[in-house]
Amino acid sequence: MEATRENWGSRIGFLLAAAGSAVGLGNIWRFPYMAGSNGGSAFIIIYLAFTFTIGLCIMIAELAVGRRAKLAAVGAYKHSSERWTFAGALGVLSGFLIMGFYPVVGGWALAYVWKSTTGLLADPGAIGAAFGGFITSPVQPVAWMLAFLVLNVVIVAKGIAGGIEKAGKILMPSLFVMLVLLGIRSITLPGAGAGLAFLFRPDFSAVTGTTFLAALGQSFFSLSLGMGCMITYGSYLKKSEKIPSNGLIIVSLDTGVALLAGLAIFPALFAFGLEPAAGPGLVFVVVPSIFAQMGGIGVVLSIIFFVALTVAALTSSVSLFEVVVAYLIDQKQIPRIRAVIGSGVVMAIMGALASLSLGVMSGTPIPLLGVGAFDLFDILTDKIFLAIGGLLLAVFVGWVIRKDDLRAELTNDGAHTFGGFTLWYHAVKYVIPVAIAVVAVVGIISIEQTALMLLGLLVIAVFALFSRRF
Repeated sequence: MEATRENWGSRIGFLLAAAGSAVGLGNIWRFPYMAGSNGGSAFIIIYLAFTFTIGLCIMIAELAVGRRAKLAAVGAYKHSSERWTFAGALGVLSGFLIMGFYPVVGGWALAYVWKSTTGLLADPGAIGAAFGGFITSPVQPVAWMLAFLVLNVVIVAKGIAGGIEKAGKILMPSLFVMLVLLGIRSITLPGAGAGLAFLFRPDFSAVTGTTFLAALGQSFFSLSLGMGCMITYGSYLKKSEKIPSNGLIIVSLDTGVALLAGLAIFPALFAFGLEPAAGPGLVFVVVPSIFAQMGGIGVVLSIIFFVALTVAALTSSVSLFEVVVAYLIDQKQIPRIRAVIGSGVVMAIMGALASLSLGVMSGTPIPLLGVGAFDLFDILTDKIFLAIGGLLLAVFVGWVIRKDDLRAELTNDGAHTFGGFTLWYHAVKYVIPVAIAVVAVVGIISIEQTALMLLGLLVIAVFALFSRRF
């Protein structure tokens, strides 16, 4: 297996692809409205604390687990213990469920590139109604979701070096440049100072237990943790790569893009007197409304913004797609092309259901849970599977894999030093599992959330019972 396994062609290629996996809708679509509805910079401070402690530690652990086994999520766990196969399978399931709704939003972004050129901004007062009409349509959003999914199929079918890495080298620098341009324009608008204050002046009176859960979920979602992506990407790493420093670079790039997205949106938002806590519609209603008030340059900026959003979504979704494909290749010996096409067909069906749940099927939520397919996929992964996946990984690394084996993996058999190894090891073994468990429990505030948590735990129990079949 190891002799024929694909590898990243270069360090920069890996870093851009891994950063692309981390940088996605979580940074541009999700981060602004999560901050806006959870106290602004108070949320950002908590998010950064989680990201550079728990997130970074789990990032390093996932890369190490993947490279050590030279196998994707399921195989990496099975490599050390058959009993832990279910944890890898949960990661694959998480990636699969995220791909049930992620291409839907990616399709929205792709559609808005086109809509920005065809009159979307002509009537600012109609932008909100246009978005509502678009996402509830039974045809348009499904068609754009399929178009976005086809882009994923083309990239993933070409493999690691020829597809995912090559795309990352083009898409990630382009994304960074576009966000910088948007940020410069945003902070130079009259009245933008209020948006900067909102981002960087904390209001801890808005902080609750839910805020901590949202920040932890955002950290995991944004960094692609707990879903098998970094284990899978780590499995393609060469033994000469320094995992700790690479992990820090990836986390820093991801955080930088999230803050750039905030700078691109919030100063302009306040400059035009618009509402910061506007839910997902912030990006698809409020942001176009901002551009509509800028005249001719607004159309150009709108196109740039939605191209950036599409690029961010694409770099993340291909990593999620690869998690599923790598599982089929590693564990089921299915050729890549067949694995890509088969997975893509199932994801297309899930995406169609998720899209329709916001429109023609919105009146028929899932019994007991009270949500549609789109929200179910989102909540199960964001608030349950990703956090529990991270917890399981921490327990697995801290209590199943031998400490000396981890040290050897993270120092490349002694060729490099990792001065923070002891601190990292004890954090992963003792602190992080407890921290994740406490935040998860404190954040549950409703019967619906409790029901979803129990559903998630039931799924995990079933996976554990039948794990050897994976």
